[in-house]
Amino acid sequence: MNWSPEQLKLVEEYRDINKIPETERRYKCHTCHLVVDETPCPNCGETSLEIMCPLDHCDCRHSIVESIEYCPLCGHAVCPECGSHDVMQISRVTGYLQDVAGWNAGKQQELKDRVRYSVV
Repeated sequence: MNWSPEQLKLVEEYRDINKIPETERRYKCHTCHLVVDETPCPNCGETSLEIMCPLDHCDCRHSIVESIEYCPLCGHAVCPECGSHDVMQISRVTGYLQDVAGWNAGKQQELKDRVRYSVV
C-alpha cells in the first residue's frame, strides 16, 4: 500500500491509535455498523466501541486480493489495493479456510511474520 504523505504524517504524529486525543476520535459500532463521533453509540447505545483508525476509509470495493498488508498506525489488516481496514483475512489451516479474527495475538503475529514466495 502506498500511503499518502498526509497519512504518513498521521502515523508519525500519533504512533499509536490510543494516543489520538479523545476530541479527534471516531468510533466504529459493530452492533449497528455505523461510524460515530461519541461513545456510547447514539443509535443503539452500545458502549464498547472500537476506536477508528484515521487511515481507515471503510469502503473497499475489492472482493478478493492475494496478499494482505498491515496498517502502520493500528496494526490491523488492510486491503493492499486501497488501504481499507474493513477486510476479512482468511488462511488455510490444516486443509480448510478460516477467518483469522478469532486467533490469539501470538498466532496473528506469526501470520504477519510469514514470508511469502511466488513460483515464477
